[in-house]
Amino acid sequence: MQVTFSPARRFACALAVLLVAGGASAHQIWIEQDAGGAKLFFGEYGENLREASPGLLDKFGKPVARKISAQGVQSADVAKTASAFTIPLSAAKGESLIAEDATYPMWDIKAPGTGKGMYLPAARLVTDLSAQKPQLTLDLVPTGVESAEGAQLQAFFQGKPLAKAKVEVVTASGWAQEHHTDADGKLSVSLPWRGTYVLELMHNGPAGERADGQKFEKASYVTSLTVVREAGLAALPAPPAATPNK
Repeated sequence: MQVTFSPARRFACALAVLLVAGGASAHQIWIEQDAGGAKLFFGEYGENLREASPGLLDKFGKPVARKISAQGVQSADVAKTASAFTIPLSAAKGESLIAEDATYPMWDIKAPGTGKGMYLPAARLVTDLSAQKPQLTLDLVPTGVESAEGAQLQAFFQGKPLAKAKVEVVTASGWAQEHHTDADGKLSVSLPWRGTYVLELMHNGPAGERADGQKFEKASYVTSLTVVREAGLAALPAPPAATPNK
């Protein structure tokens, strides 16, 4: 396990964005929910960077959100604003919101005609740490188990546990902690402060074909899990809001 504070992380991410996925792969999407409703953001949570429109927010195709509850699954389209996508759904205790953009534009791996790369951004928000079943292609869910080691989570890819996957836990202050899943895709994380945590899971997949028929040679899956803790130490302050990229 490695613990880091990341004031320079934004520059490395920006470089990766430009070189790898035509403007997106080092970023992630994540969901936040408050009394005003739920929103889907794109950027770097630990850098207080939220991309905007006009800008990188416009690169998205058509994100779709779903609410997971005891009553089943409810789907809804999101609406783009200047700073986020609004989600016309809300999650109560024990429920979850998920979102993904399966139509995010693909990019040329090296040069036109040499193959395409696919990026699938996805996000999940949970209202507590009760057990959730995987729904996303790449998913990170609570197992319902808490111990002295922390809250237990499990990573899945295409419905199967994902071993040896890197998971980064980030707070609004920029504090970050790196973990890796075990052979069963499980890990335990300590969440000592009150407030919002965004956990990022990344996985590179094999060649394949999207639902819209477009084929790709490389695939990058990035999924976040938003967890809110109401008890614990006082949250560390967030840095000033970063300027969105153009």
